[in-house]
Amino acid sequence: MGNTPAADTGTRDGDDLIGIGAAARRFGLADSALRYWEQRGLLRPAQRRSRWRLYGPDELHRIGLIQMWRETGLMNLDEIATILTAHSHDWRRAVLARIDAIEQQQKRLAAAKAHLEHLLNCPDTSPADECPYLREMTATRMADGDRKAAP
Repeated sequence: MGNTPAADTGTRDGDDLIGIGAAARRFGLADSALRYWEQRGLLRPAQRRSRWRLYGPDELHRIGLIQMWRETGLMNLDEIATILTAHSHDWRRAVLARIDAIEQQQKRLAAAKAHLEHLLNCPDTSPADECPYLREMTATRMADGDRKAAP
């Protein structure tokens, strides 16, 4: 078979390199995602043979990190690029900022959950119109808005 890549599902001539399609499939991604990440500077193939992009274990690890950080850390590609390419203080600052954003989001989600649970358990037949708790909440929001708008 020589240097011609085999079917995109396996290795190349005994190397531990796989093509873009096989690499993408291992992570449930589209080939275009890997090409886009390459354009953004997040990923580089280990080798190119003719027009074939080939990925080895280190590149697969990087693909896994990018995917994991996108899904679990809700990071955007700029933040991921900082973590992958920056000096220690830069990526640490980016991670700390992301942690802070997640903590703020957790607070908003906890408040939203409590509000929805109250709606579900409210004894009033029409909570939006009758619930004293909701009236108190809107009055508080109005007062907060007045304080923010004051010179």
